[in-house]
Amino acid sequence: MTELSPLELATKFVQAMEAGAGAEEIRPLLAEDFILTEWPHALNPEGGTRNLEQTLSGAEQAHQVVSEQSYRIKRSTVQGERVVLEIEWSATAMIDLNFWNTGQKMRARVISIFEVKNGQIQSQDSYDCYYTNDHPEPVIDLGDLSWLS
Repeated sequence: MTELSPLELATKFVQAMEAGAGAEEIRPLLAEDFILTEWPHALNPEGGTRNLEQTLSGAEQAHQVVSEQSYRIKRSTVQGERVVLEIEWSATAMIDLNFWNTGQKMRARVISIFEVKNGQIQSQDSYDCYYTNDHPEPVIDLGDLSWLS
């Protein structure tokens, strides 16, 4: 079997998460020393890091927190073994969370940076910008830069 390119590997990981994959499905994509860094966001204001075991456990627990996950890759950039994906994410809350009640649609704009080595993802840095019920849309539309004048 041909080894996947870094972009193909990162995309396969995102597609697996969207499909509701658990630990068994995503484990082959991740290196033994995998590290996930979540920068502070609405669901995890402190941010944090997870090793491989914690990441796999989190993938299993996600099914109890959200359903109907959608990951739409908007842009990608590849530099050697580094892949940056800009993603529109959405899901339905299955439990009450900080800014969402059970059954509400959750949305976020996500930047994920993947480092690939020897055909596996070695690390992922995730910057998640959630739209909350207080701010259902971005405060500033960056597509219209007339506000700079």
